[in-house]
Amino acid sequence: MDTKPKRRPVAENGDAGEELVNATLIGNGDDLGPIVRHAFEMGRPEALLHQLRAVVKKKEVEIEELCKTHYEEFILAVDELRGVLVDAEELKGELSSDNFKLQEVGSALLIKLEELLESYSIKKNVTESIKMSNFCVLVLDLCVKCNNHISEGQFYPALKTLDLIEKNHLQNIPVKALRMVIEKTVPVIRLHIEKKVRSQFNEWLVHIRSSGKNIGQTAIGHAASARQRDDEMLECQRKAEEQSVFGLGDFAYMLDVEEIDEDSVLKFDLIPLYRAYHIHTCLGIQEQFREYYYKNRVLQLSSDLQISSAQPFVESYQTFLAQIAGYFIVEDRVLRTAGGLLSADQVKTMWEIAISKMTSVLEEQFSHMDSATHLLLVKDYVTLLGSTLRQFGYEVGPLLEVLDRSRDKYYELLLEECRQQIVNIIASDTYEQMILKKDTDYENNVLAFNLQTSNIMPAFPYIAPFSSMVPDACRIIRSFIKGSVDYLSHGVHSNVYDVVKKYLDKILSDVLNESILNTISSGTIGVSQAMQIAANISVLERSCDFFLRYAAQLCGMPARSVERPQASLNAKVTLRASRDVAYNSLLSLVNSKLDEFMTLTESINWNSEEIAQNGNENMNELIYYLDSIMSTAQQILPLDALFKVGGRALDHISNSIVAAFLSDSVKRFNANAVMGIDNDLKMLESFADEKFHSTGLSEIYKEGSFRGFLIQARQLINLLLSSQPDDFINPVTREKNYNALDCKKVASIYEKFKDSPDGIFGSLSSRNAKQSARKKSMDILKKRLKDFN
Repeated sequence: MDTKPKRRPVAENGDAGEELVNATLIGNGDDLGPIVRHAFEMGRPEALLHQLRAVVKKKEVEIEELCKTHYEEFILAVDELRGVLVDAEELKGELSSDNFKLQEVGSALLIKLEELLESYSIKKNVTESIKMSNFCVLVLDLCVKCNNHISEGQFYPALKTLDLIEKNHLQNIPVKALRMVIEKTVPVIRLHIEKKVRSQFNEWLVHIRSSGKNIGQTAIGHAASARQRDDEMLECQRKAEEQSVFGLGDFAYMLDVEEIDEDSVLKFDLIPLYRAYHIHTCLGIQEQFREYYYKNRVLQLSSDLQISSAQPFVESYQTFLAQIAGYFIVEDRVLRTAGGLLSADQVKTMWEIAISKMTSVLEEQFSHMDSATHLLLVKDYVTLLGSTLRQFGYEVGPLLEVLDRSRDKYYELLLEECRQQIVNIIASDTYEQMILKKDTDYENNVLAFNLQTSNIMPAFPYIAPFSSMVPDACRIIRSFIKGSVDYLSHGVHSNVYDVVKKYLDKILSDVLNESILNTISSGTIGVSQAMQIAANISVLERSCDFFLRYAAQLCGMPARSVERPQASLNAKVTLRASRDVAYNSLLSLVNSKLDEFMTLTESINWNSEEIAQNGNENMNELIYYLDSIMSTAQQILPLDALFKVGGRALDHISNSIVAAFLSDSVKRFNANAVMGIDNDLKMLESFADEKFHSTGLSEIYKEGSFRGFLIQARQLINLLLSSQPDDFINPVTREKNYNALDCKKVASIYEKFKDSPDGIFGSLSSRNAKQSARKKSMDILKKRLKDFN
């Protein structure tokens, strides 16, 4: 009992303290929330409630005390409050009335407001829907526009539309289903465009390949025209220079350069290629397209480089080369205008492939060719191809080197063809002088090769000094020169003239001259043929100058450069030597024929009792033969050749006369036989003098004559008929009168010589003093000649 009272004050004191604190907090108007929360957290809400009640009681006591203190004032305040309450009631009534009225009016407005708000909501939704619909319509319009572009083949606008849809609108499409459809469709459309463009590009590849031949042929044709213009200009320049050198007047010439835009001339359509490349660039796969283009063009090139075995190369080479030219002309323009579609290295690689294949094909085909004309045609087209492609920057040196390596093959074929032609014209030649009946014949066969001996047009019909083989051979040689220049022109050689001159010498010396020599040595020709061949060679030798000038003209060299002596052809010397061979053959044939007439040992009575008055009949025929030979020679041979032929024939006759005296068949002869031969010799000398003057040789060889070729026979006859033959022993006399005689031959002849003829009156004749003196002189001569020998 006692313990409880003891604890109570403590508790009460504690509660009093808390009450005081709580009262202070309440009086200060502080927040009691933390105290309440703390009480509940401590699990003592009853204590707090007890404390609050205590505070209430305390405050009530304080209020009561305050009221007691201010009772009257409180009464007044209550009265005022009651008045205020009445007013408040009145005000409340009024407010209630006003509220009722307001409610009556506001309910309708609220309904309108709700309707308005609902309308605003609907409007907002409709506006949003319209906006969404418009956006979808815009996107769908773009889709329709893209489809229209695709259907019309306008792929670039279609791609730009796709990019616009994808970048600016796709993610903003409010309708998910539409957005998903478009997202799936855009790649499909891009792939479709790529396939369509690739298909169009493939069609273009086929088209451009089929057009390659025409492109190449057109370009090569322009190159040929340009070459012709250049050649004509060079020829005009050469003529002007020559006329200026020869003082024929002042001439001005200018080079008319016609600028030709190859791109405007060579029209081919690259728009599909540009379009395809641009579309692939827009698709972001330009590198893939570059590889695709390069791969397909290389495949086409490989196909173009294949040679058809079904057609001879000489029939297909133009198509083959034109196709390649067209191919690389296209590639050059693609390189320059396609904006990086091709690289220079790729074009270079393709060209190296082509040049390697072309060189191997040409070398192989050239090795199998058997016609110089075919080889020349191919070579000419190859040089035009080179000239064409060089304008586009391609290195064509290897092609020209192939042509240079085939030069020996070309000349081998050309020389063989010319050899066959020359052999044929020589074989078919009649070795008769050509008869030209009109001026055109003269121009074509004489003037055309500068074979005329006079600038005056002759009267017709004109008998030329040569046979038909000369102009025919000249045509062949002229054709050979033209073929040589054509082959060597526009190649790697700059000294075309020197090469042409070299081979011109070769055909003249090794072909024409050899063929003529073969004919001479064949043994089937007679005197007239040999003489005509000699005359032909003389004309051909003279024509060498024309050939040289013609070669210089075709090579574009001035004529004065070939007029120097050191510039002449070596073939002139060769032909001159062959002419001498022909003369020797002619003289051999003439001498053989003369030997038939000079049968003096058989036709002469070496011990005749009387002197032959009418001469030897064989001698008359011999002179007639000589006259015919020399008359013909006068018409067709140069005067120096005529002098040579006539002189050698007379020399042979002279030697034959001497040989007749030395013949073993002539044992003895007398003076009558010598006098008869003297008469014959006088006839020959008279004929020789007449021919020497009538042929005009006397004007050239003023110190010589035909008679001089008979000097050995004349001196022998003079010695045999001399009254003092022992004068031969005198060196001075011998050198003056008998210098052509050989002492041994004279000794042998005098051993056979009997001064008087045998017969009944032979002894009586010897009694004549004159004859005795002559006989004595002869005996002295014989004795001295024996001692000499």
